[in-house]
Amino acid sequence: MSRREEKRAEQADRLAELQAREELGALRAGAGAARPVEPGRGEGPGEDGGGRSRRGRKGRNESGSRPRGLFVPPRGWYGPGGGRVGYLDPPTMWRATTVQACGMWPFAAGSGSPMTGVPLGQHLFTGATVCGDPLNWFTRARYISNPSLFMLGMPGLGKSTLVNRMLIGLSATGVVPLVLGDLKPDYADTVRALGGQVISIGRGRGGINVLDPGAMGAAAARIGGEAGEVLKAETHGRVLNMVAALITIVRGRPMDDHEQSVLSAVLHHLRERSPQGRTVLLPDVLRVLAEGPDRVRAVTLDRGDDARYRDAVDPLHRSLLGILDGPLGDTFASETSTRIDPAAPAVCIDISGIGEADTQLTAAAMLAAWSDGLGTVAASHALADAGLEPRRWFFTVLDELWRPLRAASGIVDRIDALTRLNRSLGLGDAKITHTLKDAEALGTDADRAKARGFVERAGMVVCAGLPKAEMEDLGKVVGLSRREIELVSSWSSPPGWGVSGEHEEPPGRGRFLIKVGGRPGIPIKVAITDAERRLHDTNTRWTPNEKTVERAVEQELAHTAAQVARAAREGAYALPTGPEGPAAGGDAGRWTS
Repeated sequence: MSRREEKRAEQADRLAELQAREELGALRAGAGAARPVEPGRGEGPGEDGGGRSRRGRKGRNESGSRPRGLFVPPRGWYGPGGGRVGYLDPPTMWRATTVQACGMWPFAAGSGSPMTGVPLGQHLFTGATVCGDPLNWFTRARYISNPSLFMLGMPGLGKSTLVNRMLIGLSATGVVPLVLGDLKPDYADTVRALGGQVISIGRGRGGINVLDPGAMGAAAARIGGEAGEVLKAETHGRVLNMVAALITIVRGRPMDDHEQSVLSAVLHHLRERSPQGRTVLLPDVLRVLAEGPDRVRAVTLDRGDDARYRDAVDPLHRSLLGILDGPLGDTFASETSTRIDPAAPAVCIDISGIGEADTQLTAAAMLAAWSDGLGTVAASHALADAGLEPRRWFFTVLDELWRPLRAASGIVDRIDALTRLNRSLGLGDAKITHTLKDAEALGTDADRAKARGFVERAGMVVCAGLPKAEMEDLGKVVGLSRREIELVSSWSSPPGWGVSGEHEEPPGRGRFLIKVGGRPGIPIKVAITDAERRLHDTNTRWTPNEKTVERAVEQELAHTAAQVARAAREGAYALPTGPEGPAAGGDAGRWTS
């Protein structure tokens, strides 16, 4: 309401108040006037002769007209004690479809917030509910052409909390969440609550056999025929790429082309010679390289010269020894500790047991988890194509993307292939990192360009609080207005200085901007429920649990009791005795020296 309109409203209220006061005074003045009484009627107080009210049955006054009711201004009376308020509560807002609210037109207004997908939160300006996720916006709403999400934001502002909500909502619709490498962990408790499978990977916790065909091998045997052979060939290529990725991590550079040919020949030899039901391991690859069978020698072009063969395979042999006995330890040297259950409603591969500084093992474990998880997805679709299983959709989460990207120069190629093929693979994905500068830290210009392509190809880009300089760089890729840059930049401010000792939340916690193509961004506020708060707490290491608190209290009480007992033995303190003692009703809880 403008200032002029507010003045007019105040003048109207004052005029109505004056008229109401005059009417009230007139009613009070005429209340005591004498009235004739009809003969034969009673004269009870307040009644006419017939026992009826003086105002009549219908509440009319002496003149026969109905008096006007006392007018109360909508904002209250002016003056002290009048209850005058300067603000009126806005009317309640309701949302409905055009079929339900068609009769209310033109008293309805659209807010422009999407309602397809998982309920995420409320629009920051209109308060309308905002729903969305990559799968529903791709399959049902057709808002995006690629079922992928890229999320950026500073730590502690709720990025993984929002993705957790998507996992819960998508799981309720039959989508299978796959968290392929949980680093903190952020999603393990949610997956357990959904009845899913949590697999721990790390030294002394569990391992992954990268040569295990897994779900794809089982699906190929079940399908059989030509389709089964095609799936076996794809399984061979996936295993070959995974071993090549491990060697890339150990070396810090990609494998040579002839080494990949040698490795492929070794894997074929092992598949043909291994007994039925026995899984091939990495030590078996070393044994075949040492033996040098004819099939492997033919690829090296040794021409019967053992020295030429050793020169060709020794670099590969050394790299494999580095995987088994080097920084990767025995995580990939033995059988897979726990296989992914293709029928699980959700899967989380927990690698939080790997240390922060162990970047090579972290990257290797994440790549192995991605290979195993995506192999399960491919097996599920192959079984569905053969009519043996129902069709299932999957949603993968790649959190802390910057950690595997920095491990080796060849890792970005494998993630790049994943982002280009997710439509044909029948899965959506969410990639989470902090800033675009994570991509700038890569070693080569080609890798940096590919990493920037993750953002460009994403169907949804979600921004939490980011510095202004970072938002301006992101605006060159996504297309952000000046107002959107200022809004998201304001969310990156730190919390205020708490004077009451309470925890002050950052102003940007739970606030996100959703961008889709060149459309205006949708700012939302996410308020988590108590159930979500119990499932997802990224600060558990900073919060003492109940057992720790109870143990500390018990230790403090035991320490205090030991001090008191020692002091009593030494005679430093004595209980009061005599007529002032406990038997005489003295203060038994007081000590005297």
